[in-house]
Amino acid sequence: MLRFLYAILLGLVGAGIVHIAVLLLLPTLTERDAWSRLANAADLYVVTPADGSDGSQPVIEAPDPLFSAVACRFDLEDGPVRLKADGSVPFWSASIYGRSGDNLYNFNDRTAAGSALDFVMVTPTQMIEMRKDLPAELESSIFVEVDVDEGIVVLRSFVPDESWRSIVSTYLKSIACTTQ
Repeated sequence: MLRFLYAILLGLVGAGIVHIAVLLLLPTLTERDAWSRLANAADLYVVTPADGSDGSQPVIEAPDPLFSAVACRFDLEDGPVRLKADGSVPFWSASIYGRSGDNLYNFNDRTAAGSALDFVMVTPTQMIEMRKDLPAELESSIFVEVDVDEGIVVLRSFVPDESWRSIVSTYLKSIACTTQ
């Protein structure tokens, strides 16, 4: 019986130590999320390499070597956000994440008109306003309705082989992330 009480006491002390260690590490770990890393790298609406191709710490986990990626932080309280690129690449995909990392929306060049990257992120309220009087320059854009204020959009592009790397890099650098 004494050994059983000793084992329970030892387990409780061990659990307490682990609990305290996790609480002390929490501030360090929360500063390493994608939002914080992007905030340290660039301001809102600045397209930033997310795969570490510029020598920085990758924002996205386990980047695929056959893809290049960029990311842009946005705040829909400033208005709708438009992402547009010039040119074309073999394949691109876009993922929209909330600030906490929840994946809100995914799509790729197969869902876009003519495989062009041109989409606008809006809140439900902004979508209602946009439908009343749609600007002519947004008529061919894809509208993505997300129910968050702050978030990150990650754009990935396929690099079939090394001869495409400079084309894909130029394409990703041409992406504009702007408020409307």
